[in-house]
Amino acid sequence: MKRLLLTSLLAAALLSPAQAEEHDVVIYGGTCAAVIAAVQAKKMGKTAIIVSPDKHLGGLSSGGLGFTDTGNKAVIGGLSRDFYHRIWLHYDKSESWKQQKKEEYGNKGQGTPAMDGAERTMWIFEPHAAEQVFEDYVKEFNIPVKRDEWLDREKGVKKEGGRITSITTLSGNTYGGKMFIDATYEGDLMAAAKVDYHVGREANSVYGEKWNGIQVGVLHHRHHFGAVKKPISAYVVPGDPKSGVVARVSAEPVGEYGAGDKRVQAYCFRMCLTDHPENRIPFPKPEGYDAKQYELLLRVFDAGWRETFGKFDPIPNHKTDTNNHGPFSTDNIGLNYDYPDASYERRKEIIKEHQTYQQGWLWFIANDPRVPKDVQDEMKKWGLPKDEYKDNGNWSPQLYIREARRMIGNYVMTELELTKQRPTPDSVGMGSYTIDSHNVQRYITPEGYVQNEGDIGVSTKGPYEIAYGSLVPKKGQADNLFVPVCVSSTHIAFGSIRMEPVFMILAQSAATAAVMAIDSNIPVQDVPYEKLKERLLKDGQVLHYSGPTSSKGKDAGKLEGVVIDDQRAKVTGEWEESGSAKVFVENGYQHDGNDKTKTVTATFEAIIPKPGKYEVRLAYPANNNRASSVPVEIEHAGGVEKVTVDQRKPPTIDGLFVSLGTFDFAAGKPSTVTISNKGTQGYVVIDAVQWVPVTK
Repeated sequence: MKRLLLTSLLAAALLSPAQAEEHDVVIYGGTCAAVIAAVQAKKMGKTAIIVSPDKHLGGLSSGGLGFTDTGNKAVIGGLSRDFYHRIWLHYDKSESWKQQKKEEYGNKGQGTPAMDGAERTMWIFEPHAAEQVFEDYVKEFNIPVKRDEWLDREKGVKKEGGRITSITTLSGNTYGGKMFIDATYEGDLMAAAKVDYHVGREANSVYGEKWNGIQVGVLHHRHHFGAVKKPISAYVVPGDPKSGVVARVSAEPVGEYGAGDKRVQAYCFRMCLTDHPENRIPFPKPEGYDAKQYELLLRVFDAGWRETFGKFDPIPNHKTDTNNHGPFSTDNIGLNYDYPDASYERRKEIIKEHQTYQQGWLWFIANDPRVPKDVQDEMKKWGLPKDEYKDNGNWSPQLYIREARRMIGNYVMTELELTKQRPTPDSVGMGSYTIDSHNVQRYITPEGYVQNEGDIGVSTKGPYEIAYGSLVPKKGQADNLFVPVCVSSTHIAFGSIRMEPVFMILAQSAATAAVMAIDSNIPVQDVPYEKLKERLLKDGQVLHYSGPTSSKGKDAGKLEGVVIDDQRAKVTGEWEESGSAKVFVENGYQHDGNDKTKTVTATFEAIIPKPGKYEVRLAYPANNNRASSVPVEIEHAGGVEKVTVDQRKPPTIDGLFVSLGTFDFAAGKPSTVTISNKGTQGYVVIDAVQWVPVTK
């Protein structure tokens, strides 16, 4: 009897959830970074486990973000590039094209072709295709995955001195390891380990930045109420404050320009929709639907807005990756401020509220009789795809957590590193996407109108390096922890770093350093950089880049005559940077945002080397949405010439320039060309001005 009891107790002890599983590298999270980190650890001969609160692997990469934010894909290397190669292999099979023939797909990507045959990569994909690639990784490398395992954030992280020894989940399971990687969007392991972090926007004064902090009055893109033809009242009865504030508008003060706050940029679901009749499910009316939540949308429509479908970006098989677009769209502005530090229960409430809002947005447009008929008829063509997210009502299980906690680590990445104003030490990967923050708040102007705040788009002027120190905590806080997702960075720097390809790049580098730290039995902060760099380069990572800042940009120094790029122009007002056109001079171009409430100007000034006649040319990327009569003034030796340019028409000189005329210029004296948006309709674009000597 005693032997039986002893045997039973021993068996129970062996099966006890408190018994720690031991692995070299314990990765918490189910994102793309989690999978890539595990693969790299296994490739380097270590054991690794993924402990994931999610049931599905891949995070946003398999959760709807299939229209990849690539930036300059030349700096996407290693396992990150391998992921997009595996996507290419998937779509190279005819059986992957079920609702559409491969040759019918438009091959449009975000600044790059969706399918790059020469590089054998594909950057645009369906959710289920991405998820399968991640599942193939864990099967191929025999990586154990524990799903639906939620870290006990109160008492689940055990430390000895400055090292984590184990983590325990709410189910009671314990996982011990030599190294730990927090691959969550929220930074839950990092926070539970008592590592320093920040939530919200830092004041510009903290790190000497320009685009951080509250950006009241700064209107980039067209995700603001200045993009509609008339101002929109913030009140239930337009113009009457006593009637109350309309839904989805904050009555709180907007704050001072450049000041810090605890607000975070808006979240949304990246919706996978389809217009293929056989695969389409009509939009469901969500529980808790309230038509009053979309009053502002009606007012936007009444003001003439017709860009609802501007970000229905096509992915294969007649589907979309649909993102926020416009002043009142899928971004749920202001309803996520407490998410980063919230309890699991509160987060579930926030996620559910976002889902109700966004599904209600779809239902409202497709069914409410007050919606303009042309918009409603178009929306009725769309629905949810039957073959995606089958276990979640055909809706993504992953909310787009654009930003939550950000570690304050050994090195803090800022906009100064991203824009090359300050060198980056110890590069472990590169980013290149535009510095991009979505709106943070929707407020009432002093005049009683609605406006959005926080949407920023600023060029990095080419790829930038990311410091090793941004992946590791300060020494002594957690000497065996890496954080490749909630990296040490400011709000505005994270606005570019936060792209899915970059998370995979940083995850591979973090796992590589973790293995080196294990082998040398040293803190992660002491990993020798030169040795790490050698291994990263061997494994295909791109750590430095000296090529063209954009594969589409033309080197101004190689063009004829004197060329002044838009970055050297003297501007008044706020111009927005872009690089989405097929070709341009140098790193990109700028536009006025089609905002005619403010006059903006750009003056290009050159010193002419020799006197004589010069043909003056203006560069701009043409588009049907451009202004047809852009005023241009050319100052020359004989005076000032005023001309207008139709920027809807493609440039006829090298596909870049149009001629403004031929004029006399004196040597050694400034010669200027000034462009304005005064009196225009449509986007006004500036790229470069060229002075070409006229030879007899």
